Amino acid sequence: MNNEQIARLIDHTLLKPDASREAIMQLAREAKQYHFASVCVNPGQIESAYEILKDTPDVKVCTVIGFPLGASTPETKAFETKDAIEKGATEIDMVINIGALKDKNDELVLKDIKAVVEAAQGRGLIKVIIETCLLTNEEKVRACELAVKAGANFVKTSTGFSTGGATTDDISLMRKTVGPNIGVKASGGVRSLEDVNAMVKAGATRVGTSSGIAIVNGQQSNSAY
Repeated sequence: MNNEQIARLIDHTLLKPDASREAIMQLAREAKQYHFASVCVNPGQIESAYEILKDTPDVKVCTVIGFPLGASTPETKAFETKDAIEKGATEIDMVINIGALKDKNDELVLKDIKAVVEAAQGRGLIKVIIETCLLTNEEKVRACELAVKAGANFVKTSTGFSTGGATTDDISLMRKTVGPNIGVKASGGVRSLEDVNAMVKAGATRVGTSSGIAIVNGQQSNSAY
């Protein structure tokens, strides 16, 4: 892949709680310059990113819902989603109810994801964060199956705020589970071009990272996300 193709895989990400408005706007300017797929920011910073990107339709504004724990209610996540889309987001990365999944309460997990899908009303791409580092392989498979059943567009490995990030084994398992028509996003710990290539080879079609500029320039980053 050339640099442009790599850039189009990347969600240029800044989710730190102390990120300033200027830092978010700089993130958006960088995404515009490098033609990243999107910027991924917290909901309160959507409008700052959109201000820079509103005339750049090929770079989307992505936000996170129920983040980072996934422990809010389906109704809360639905409201967050509607609000995010109204403010300019067109990609939604939502965290599942991880405790419900571990309780084998698949009905609640399905309701949780569906609430976000239905709130978006086709106006946003829905990526479902399953937080792989907290799950067994059986739970990862079940989470992916529920995401597909709920009508999500992507499954995603991690928030980047838990005990681990993306692994090629998890990407392979997720790709095998969802089949060829659902996106798979690797996030958490992807810091180099080598990492990106490994994730893509395993089945990833999108990468969430704060190291996008270093990656497209062939450098190694020390960033945690």
